[in-house]
Amino acid sequence: MTAPGAGAGAPVRDTDDDLDVEEALALVREPREPREPGRDAVSAAAQDEHRHGPAAHGAPSAHRHRATPWLQAREIAARAARSGARRAPLSVPLADALGLALAAPLDALADLPSFDTSAMDGWAVAGPGPWDVRDEGVLAGHGQPEPLTDGEAVRIATGARVPADTTAVLRSEHGRTDAQGRLHATRDTVHGQDIRPRGQECRSGDQLLPVGTLVTPAVLGLAAAAGYDTVTAVPRPRAEVLILGDELLTEGLPSEGLIRDALGPMLPPWLRALGAEVTAVRRLGDDARALRKAITSSTADLIVTTGGTASGPVDHVHPTLDRVGAELLVDGVTVRPGHPMLLARLKENQHLVGLPGNPLAAVSGLLTLAEPLLRTLAAHPAPEPYALPLAETVHGHPYDTRLIPVVLRGDAAIPLHYNGPAMLRGIAAADALAVVPPGGAQQGAETELLDLPWAAAGIGVCFT
Repeated sequence: MTAPGAGAGAPVRDTDDDLDVEEALALVREPREPREPGRDAVSAAAQDEHRHGPAAHGAPSAHRHRATPWLQAREIAARAARSGARRAPLSVPLADALGLALAAPLDALADLPSFDTSAMDGWAVAGPGPWDVRDEGVLAGHGQPEPLTDGEAVRIATGARVPADTTAVLRSEHGRTDAQGRLHATRDTVHGQDIRPRGQECRSGDQLLPVGTLVTPAVLGLAAAAGYDTVTAVPRPRAEVLILGDELLTEGLPSEGLIRDALGPMLPPWLRALGAEVTAVRRLGDDARALRKAITSSTADLIVTTGGTASGPVDHVHPTLDRVGAELLVDGVTVRPGHPMLLARLKENQHLVGLPGNPLAAVSGLLTLAEPLLRTLAAHPAPEPYALPLAETVHGHPYDTRLIPVVLRGDAAIPLHYNGPAMLRGIAAADALAVVPPGGAQQGAETELLDLPWAAAGIGVCFT
């Protein structure tokens, strides 16, 4: 099956640009089941060197590390957020509360409805018909109307207060008037018909929604109907983005060794879609002093850096984290693309996620480390895991998990082309990322999926 957006003869990109010869050859073999511990003859140390290369002679031992398994990395990120200082709830105006989690129950401040109201346009009637009709009608938003007497009716609008001693509301389409102006029902009426009695939905003091409820548009409507102007909610985590690299252009065409910055435009709205408030986006180039100053002066809950997580001559993230005394919680993840990602604790309630510089690798880092951390900070529930069968066979990495862009069609996930670590063409058309285990997955295999925030139903579509 040809993936959408690719011609019949389009090349399938199933290999990472940064694979060595052995890894690239492994990807063209038949997919196999994930290895059980001890099954392979390759030692753990050899695998570690295979993934990350031997440490340079005399290199600091702190930079030799064992990459964290992908699922474990996500769990560490979620736990890291829980281990910080408790974030104080805020009183948030309804207009600003969309996407937050309630930090206090939403209790009814009054009966809903707070008085007997008409559920339909028509007549309020008392006793059996026919009825004499009053000259003046009853409209919504007006005070208590005069009581009715038996044999009397009054025109009434939807939402208006029902007069005392009303038997029922007769819908407009169910009544007619005779030549003398008397009202007749064209079908039987039942006592209490089309009247919403006081307290039908709730009584004052009833709990409408518990702590932890995600504020959706419907929750905003309920809160407003219940008389709330503000809700008590967990504040949005604050995130700051630091764009690293002297080779990045902010406009125009790539030229003379310079490339366009794809992460600067992409990361802030992606972080907002994950529930963060982006407080700043800074472009620092390859400047270790500027990076250290930006990290130590930031008050954000999460700092996100792009690039500089490897061990090249201008990769300043690791040395800077050493200098500021940060605790490395995750230093490399067994995932492709994106394995040089990292997670560090700067302070008790401040963390840094270091993303690789390649765009799709950075997306992998966002969903692996930033998403669970931000979700936990915002007190959002973890999404229910789900899987769909793959429409095509996907080759796997020998040791690492792979994240492959897919589109969802019916009951299947269709792998997309152009999924190398530097490519965005696949993810731009994707609905989700398929989590492909080491060794790959055959056509028809049930594969876990990570929804992209704007492709999932619900609050994830909100970017503000």
